[in-house]
Amino acid sequence: MTQPRVRTSDAEREEIVTILRAAIGEGRLTLDEGEERIASAYAAKFRDELGPLTADLPDGGRMAVMRTPEGKARLAADARRHLAGRGMFIAFVTVLLIGLWALGGAGFFWPAIPLAFLLLGLGRRAAWYRYGGPWRHHHYHRRWR
Repeated sequence: MTQPRVRTSDAEREEIVTILRAAIGEGRLTLDEGEERIASAYAAKFRDELGPLTADLPDGGRMAVMRTPEGKARLAADARRHLAGRGMFIAFVTVLLIGLWALGGAGFFWPAIPLAFLLLGLGRRAAWYRYGGPWRHHHYHRRWR
């Protein structure tokens, strides 16, 4: 039994068009090829019609989108959001560890050891984002195979 074809949405069509425009900008598609594929994307009714439009592009063209100014801005915003979340977690753990230290009455400030490791990890992650981590490791799932 074959599965029924799934209709595509405007957002899915626009995603493919964005990929195709980025491929034109990189010179992977000529202007004529790009316009033809963009017209096909807008005319597509089903998801399986979208896949072939980017199948011959490296990584389905998604890396080209990430190199556009909009893609870079999106990755930077994702990185800031992720680092802020980690920072909030470290702040919570800091308060917790200092509270335990104060209740325990220990003379040595032992929370400095785990906090140092947490802060080193945060710094390493920030450097990873700053020096190209998302370019190499950002995960995009291919929907149209």
